[in-house]
Amino acid sequence: MFVAPPGYQPVYNPSIPYVGPIYGGLRSGMSVYIQGVIPHEITSFNMNLQCGESEGSDIGFHFSPRFDNWDKVVFNSCQEGEWGSEEEIHNMPFSKGDAFEMVIFIKQEGYQVTVNGQDLHTFNYRIPVERVNALQIGGDVSIQTISIIGGGNPGDDQIGGNLPVMCGQPIYNPPVPHSSIIPGGMFLKKTIVIRGMVPLGANSFSINFMVGSSRDIVFHLNPRLQESVVVRNSLIGGSWETEEREISFNPFLEGQYFDMSIRCGNQQFKVFVNGQHMCDFIHRFQNFSEIDTLDVEGHVQISYVHF
Repeated sequence: MFVAPPGYQPVYNPSIPYVGPIYGGLRSGMSVYIQGVIPHEITSFNMNLQCGESEGSDIGFHFSPRFDNWDKVVFNSCQEGEWGSEEEIHNMPFSKGDAFEMVIFIKQEGYQVTVNGQDLHTFNYRIPVERVNALQIGGDVSIQTISIIGGGNPGDDQIGGNLPVMCGQPIYNPPVPHSSIIPGGMFLKKTIVIRGMVPLGANSFSINFMVGSSRDIVFHLNPRLQESVVVRNSLIGGSWETEEREISFNPFLEGQYFDMSIRCGNQQFKVFVNGQHMCDFIHRFQNFSEIDTLDVEGHVQISYVHF
């Protein structure tokens, strides 16, 4: 079973209101990744990056979309029970009934917010970001995934036990088709996280783990929307091998976000989507270190890749 260390383990489908820790606190270079859905009946919701999990903790960053006759998004901070001056924008990025994907980037100067891949606002620090160690979410919103990216304690991403091995900087919103080098190639316990969305009207897409020098596809993952199947295969020496189609569930649906982790084990690749084990793919190519390229193509939007 894939078990991620604190800082890499996403939270799935939390009940609202939600309060949870940010292990090790925040620092520049990290980000907070949230997927959710705005209900049709909504007044407002809020997300607070706090200096503690208890009620009344200082709030380093308060984010509050408000749906009224003057739809707006409010940003603020709160110290010792006193709210600061509000910053607001009237470019509402959320739509009633629609899914959304939000990233809060921890920059040198402040919190940079993007929604559905579009920059929204940067809120300059009023409280040292190193004090922030909790996330609170409340109001009219349904949350599917919360991830703290770049978190955990030093050494969390080293080899050992069931911990995944991840390295390199995340890639955000790459255009598709996308090709990138896998830092260090594939090896035991190496884990790759891919997050994105299947657009409406999609037919199929593929995620390929390849040997760059030969263009052999060692692991081909191919959701086919019209057939409602997820095909796995390999292409070695120019010839496709035997297809595999059995899965425990199919998470790839039109208009839906997905959160996938693919881990290299002793005998197989293990694939988890939205926190659930979807399938395994027995290795057909044993020299892991030669697998050095990730290719993504087809009808898919990719928001985040982390090696």
